[in-house]
Amino acid sequence: MDKIAMIGGGSWATALTKILSENGARVGWWMRSKDDVQHLLRTRHNPRYLSSVAFDLSRVFPSTDLKETVEEADWLVLAVPAAFVQSTLEKLDRDMLKNKRVISAIKGMVPSKNVLVTDYVAERFRLPHERIGVVAGPCHAEEVALEKQSYLTIGSPSLELAENFSLLLRNRFVKAYPMEDLDGIEYFAVMKNIIALTCGIAHGLGYGDNFQAVLVSNAVQEMRRFVHAMNPQPRDLSASAYLGDLLVTAYSQFSRNRTFGNMIGRGYSVKSAQMEMNMVAEGYYAVKSIHELNKKLGVHMPITSAAYHVLYEKISPAVEIELLKEKFR
Repeated sequence: MDKIAMIGGGSWATALTKILSENGARVGWWMRSKDDVQHLLRTRHNPRYLSSVAFDLSRVFPSTDLKETVEEADWLVLAVPAAFVQSTLEKLDRDMLKNKRVISAIKGMVPSKNVLVTDYVAERFRLPHERIGVVAGPCHAEEVALEKQSYLTIGSPSLELAENFSLLLRNRFVKAYPMEDLDGIEYFAVMKNIIALTCGIAHGLGYGDNFQAVLVSNAVQEMRRFVHAMNPQPRDLSASAYLGDLLVTAYSQFSRNRTFGNMIGRGYSVKSAQMEMNMVAEGYYAVKSIHELNKKLGVHMPITSAAYHVLYEKISPAVEIELLKEKFR
């Protein structure tokens, strides 16, 4: 039996715990909140996210003890918001992950360092990238909870690792496939949140489907330029791990980044939108990280720049989208 440590108590951690435990794995589930752990032990449901999902507590073991949860596992799955990765993992000794395989289910960057989560893990725990992977979409946690047909890609320099974790995820409603492109998949997963957020801003301002289609098609070109500058190699960007993940995040009703952007477009401040959502929109942090990285690269990135101006320089969303639309073809 595969032993997995799930780190995080949000919707994606909940969905992955459902899939993995129902497929027969033993899942030690670390949560920050003692109340949430107690609720899960008492009712078999996560009180905050996907609360309709019931868990088999002979396979799922909620805990607030991070070290114990990690020590007992073969696999470590990271599913906390990117902004909390560093503060969470710094509680672990550097050698604790020496014989483990690590999967990042985080679609964001470590904000204080402007690095991919997998790069941070590799450096912090002295792990070779061949022991690390990333889960990519398109796949919303809410649809997994409803057992809607979903597709996942596991990216890793080690195809063996990617295939082994894919096997743990496959069931009647989830198909999972391995890929060797760790960095490209992860950068795309980060950037699609920025695009979804910008789509939300445009929608909140009253722009329609025609404009959004042009925005997304221009976004693919922007993402291609940036990813190639960061990690040049041949990629089929029409694959679901890239384009599919972008589309579902840009268009779906479940996209928290689109929802966050929509609120900004309608006049909310960043702080008020964050408070009302009570969920982390990774795109907010990703905008700053990608913007900072691009200062050295100088890639033409009008969409990311527009989002940065709105969120961090408090430029009017209406003004920025008006300027942005003149740059599209």
